[in-house]
Amino acid sequence: MTECQNASEHTINATLAGLAAQLQQLTQLITAPVLTVAPPLIPPSLPPVSSPPLVLAAPSKQQTRPKLSSPPDFSSERSSGRAFLNSCTLYLRLAPEQFTCNEKKIFWTLAFFKDRRAAKWSENLFRQEADTGIFPIQSWVDFEQQFRSQFFPVNAKADAINALEGSSYYQGNRTVDDYLDSFLILASDAGYTDPWTLVVKFRCGLKLNVQSQIATIPFGRPANTDLQAWYAAAQRIDQAWLANEAFQSILRSTTVTPTRSAPT
Repeated sequence: MTECQNASEHTINATLAGLAAQLQQLTQLITAPVLTVAPPLIPPSLPPVSSPPLVLAAPSKQQTRPKLSSPPDFSSERSSGRAFLNSCTLYLRLAPEQFTCNEKKIFWTLAFFKDRRAAKWSENLFRQEADTGIFPIQSWVDFEQQFRSQFFPVNAKADAINALEGSSYYQGNRTVDDYLDSFLILASDAGYTDPWTLVVKFRCGLKLNVQSQIATIPFGRPANTDLQAWYAAAQRIDQAWLANEAFQSILRSTTVTPTRSAPT
């Protein structure tokens, strides 16, 4: 009986010791610091990258060029040489892609030399080429110089001065616009540049009624050295006179002359 009690007590003590050991382990687990694990970092979401819109290039518009008229055939007259050369130069500048070298410019211009002295001059150039194997004019600048010597007025300056010192350049029955055009050409050829001299010459050539109206303007009369003001004043007065003449003509054509009744 005593041995049985001893055995039971021993078993109970062993069990209690085991429970105490387990309780101590649980206590240690409870009191131990808890390690916190940070959640993984999630990178912030970036805004969606939108690709730039596809821009379709507009179809290129073909550059339009003004319609050009070829110069007329050259008449060989020195009085028309300047106008012909200006016309050719203008065409060459407006269509440079057609004339990529001096030879094309020169040959194209010579194509309008079809009559009289101009045709003879062109023929002589090609004869020299046939004899030497080289065309005698190699640049457009050289061509212009030779053309001026052959087909420009010989004494343009002297002729213009003589005209302006006489009365042949006067307006006469022409409009002020026509008179002004010819006056400006004469003044340029003569080399006149002094404003006072040009105003005097221009005023002398105007019709008497036009120059008198300008000279007697009460306010705003053009100064004797203001070319543009004299030109503009003359044109205004001439246009007003032409408009009045047209009105009077219409008035005369619509006026009915009363007829007398026959006596009874």
